[in-house]
Amino acid sequence: MMGKVWLVGAGPGDAGLMTLRGKEVLEQADVVVYDALVGQGILTMIPDRARLIFAGKRAGKHFLKQEETNEVLLKEALAGNKVVRLKGGDPFLFGRGGEELELLTRHQVPFEIVPGITSAIAVPAYNGIPVTHRDFCSSVHVITGHKRASQSYDIDFEALVRTKGTLVFLMGISALPDICHGLLKAGMPARMPAAVLEKGTSAAQRRICATLGSLEEECQKAQVNTPAIIVVGEVCSLAETFSWYEKRPLAGVKAVVTRPRELVSGLAQLLRQQGAQVLELPSIHTLPILTDEDTRRHLRKLSEGEYDWLVFTSPSGVRIFLEKVKELQDFRVMSKARFAVIGQGTQKELAKYGFRADFIPSSFDGETLGRELAGLLPAGAGVLIPRASIGNQELVRALRAVEGVRITDWPTYRTEYVSSRVIDIKELFESGEADFAVFTSASTVRGFANSAGDLDFTKVNAVCIGRQTCQAAQEYGMRTWTAQKPTLDDLAACVEKAALELRQR
Repeated sequence: MMGKVWLVGAGPGDAGLMTLRGKEVLEQADVVVYDALVGQGILTMIPDRARLIFAGKRAGKHFLKQEETNEVLLKEALAGNKVVRLKGGDPFLFGRGGEELELLTRHQVPFEIVPGITSAIAVPAYNGIPVTHRDFCSSVHVITGHKRASQSYDIDFEALVRTKGTLVFLMGISALPDICHGLLKAGMPARMPAAVLEKGTSAAQRRICATLGSLEEECQKAQVNTPAIIVVGEVCSLAETFSWYEKRPLAGVKAVVTRPRELVSGLAQLLRQQGAQVLELPSIHTLPILTDEDTRRHLRKLSEGEYDWLVFTSPSGVRIFLEKVKELQDFRVMSKARFAVIGQGTQKELAKYGFRADFIPSSFDGETLGRELAGLLPAGAGVLIPRASIGNQELVRALRAVEGVRITDWPTYRTEYVSSRVIDIKELFESGEADFAVFTSASTVRGFANSAGDLDFTKVNAVCIGRQTCQAAQEYGMRTWTAQKPTLDDLAACVEKAALELRQR
């Protein structure tokens, strides 16, 4: 059976700039062929089942030649796979997408194009530069700054100058002297505003504003690195006036969020709203282990009133148990029981299934949950706790203070450590590229440590949701901050506080 190829533009880097259609296609992929300029946040969206093929290109270093990439797409499609060719920016704007389609069309392989947001527009926007403005220009021109080794530019600089429009050069940093010289020689004034925009839409983005005549010198002083784009035109004078990206509380902060994939989105959204670049790298995975037989047995006891309370210690515990109940019976089977939850996150997960928590402790930890719930239990009460196979025993010890209490500590899932296939955690933190690791449980700390190999953990700034999580991070030597309350809102606020402290040092 013939497969299909999707050429997907991943945008300029920020995961939030990936199109909805692009994300939808990526989630269905069997094979993903990706470039070096695809943002890390977008790489983390690739499904675990998809096979990865790196076709990156960097400053003359090619892992796959273009012809080889074309052949890979053809081969995988002919094998019946759903193939996503994931490219930075837009596949048809200096992305060689047309070349990749030629071989596919000759073999009648079906394909689709999913346009992406180009860095030529997005990166200036993230730096406060509108590429068009009626007071300054009526056109914008996108030019490749790349040229083959030992060859001269095939660019009509005089024609570009005559347009009086904004000029955006992509892939042109290595040729910045030639570009500036070409424009000056063609008659563009040396005082023309210009800018080089480095690592646009990421936490590390940087803007070097100058004039055309001084841009090369200023970039040498700033030691500009790729990827970067060059913008020339009067609109560059608006950069300071219209700047916005760096004014948000967490601008310039890159945070690694380690929650399980099914839980990560809420925290990631809170951090992104404050301006952080968020890398979703789950360090643990929850695997259901409850059997149909055990579940039916516990549901029968619930229906007969043997369990007075159902106690949930995590959102995962709620989701895994109630999904199994939905599969086997009706929720009314639990009508005689009351519900206790450890915190607001677990409470919200319970509400998704139409249930209200009857009890939530004053402090969101196992010991407080057990101690305060014990004060509500009559002698001989029955308690069912569906939770992780290795659960903290402080909860059970506290409940045992009740005379004759019947506690069933039921393992419904186990936690497994997971690592990213595309992101090197050790390199992220040892290079200083990542500012914080954000942890929501002791198990996420341990999973992170498992993924990081022999990382020097003293280089990790750890923001933790609670006391036990903080203790786990400190055992590895991480520098820690702990949220005032164990909620996602407080955890996000703690990241902001930690970032401010580090900036002031």
